[in-house]
Amino acid sequence: MLICESERLRLRELIPQSDADFILRLLNDPAFLANIGDRGVRTHAEAERYIETGPMASYERFGYGLLAVELKHSGVPIGLCGLLKRTWLMLPDIGFAYLPEFRGQGYALEAASAMLAWARDHRDITEVSAITAPDNRGSIRVLEKLGFTFEHFVRSPEGQESRLFRCSVPPVPRMQG
Repeated sequence: MLICESERLRLRELIPQSDADFILRLLNDPAFLANIGDRGVRTHAEAERYIETGPMASYERFGYGLLAVELKHSGVPIGLCGLLKRTWLMLPDIGFAYLPEFRGQGYALEAASAMLAWARDHRDITEVSAITAPDNRGSIRVLEKLGFTFEHFVRSPEGQESRLFRCSVPPVPRMQG
């Protein structure tokens, strides 16, 4: 299901059977492992299970989750972007990750902007957090361009230290009439 789109991208729900190979590749990319963490996904079947128990379960429970980001002109999935609800964070947080050949082309900023507008317009979410690995300069730059500000360091229940950012999503002016 298509959730939102931007000039070059479509953000849609993940599908276990058709997105498993893409997820397997992304979750085992060295940058993903270093900056986000090892999800223990090593086979096609584990990738399907990850989609079912992670993103799909989140869609069902919260009405949002990680989405496939695909190029409009080809339908090729290039990364993930979406909102997560972590029990140890007060606000929903935005997350994103891209395959190596699609980094540095503005896709993360474009997809995250579309996701934040969708969250505001369709879920009435006006404040969002984000976490990054302490030295993940690329993600920090994207978050700052989106208007996020660094608040403090946090530690996940698994013991991973991250930078916590926060952003208010301005409301859309309502037309009188």
